[in-house]
Amino acid sequence: MSTPRIVEANFIKSAQSIADSLPDDMSEVVFLGRSNVGKSSTLNGLTQRKNLAKSSATPGKTQLINFFETRYLYNEQSYPVRFVDLPGFGYAKVSKTLKEVWQKNLVEFIQHRVSIRLFIHLRDARHPHAKIDDDVENYIAEFIRPDQRYLTVFTKIDKLNQKERNKLKKEFPGSITVSNLKKNGHDRVHYEILDTIFAVGQAQQLEDVK
Repeated sequence: MSTPRIVEANFIKSAQSIADSLPDDMSEVVFLGRSNVGKSSTLNGLTQRKNLAKSSATPGKTQLINFFETRYLYNEQSYPVRFVDLPGFGYAKVSKTLKEVWQKNLVEFIQHRVSIRLFIHLRDARHPHAKIDDDVENYIAEFIRPDQRYLTVFTKIDKLNQKERNKLKKEFPGSITVSNLKKNGHDRVHYEILDTIFAVGQAQQLEDVK
């Protein structure tokens, strides 16, 4: 069995809300997480494109919904998927009014965007019990549809020792851990994406990459 890989990845457009987003004509994977969790690095790592998603030194600077069209190659079959990068939450130094606009736009998007098939929630492995992450997970659980899935992916796993990794794995048994620095864990995310959207692959049988 071959390893799934992304052979095409292109930025398509940015949108402020669901109203000016792309047509919902392709299955979408939404990436969400706190500011500074490594969202851009994860997207770049998954697509093997160094600067596909622009990271910012200022948390919360990415204020728009960004769309990327990707194409997987797996077992000689082609699978098109759209990646959606949502603005980071938990940012500071933005006006209350602007924050409210972002919140309204994001809530509307994640609740009513029919093409979303998979929510990938990136969490910092060093802070696995951050309240804002728990709140987001509980919130999405309130309206997630039967045809949608929610996946927790811990970033910065290389910052943990083996004992801490084992503890994390026990506390979050269904999660995936990745290190964008060491490029570990990306294959498991690829399998989960293809398994969720196209029902191919054996994601649940793969072992975590240490």
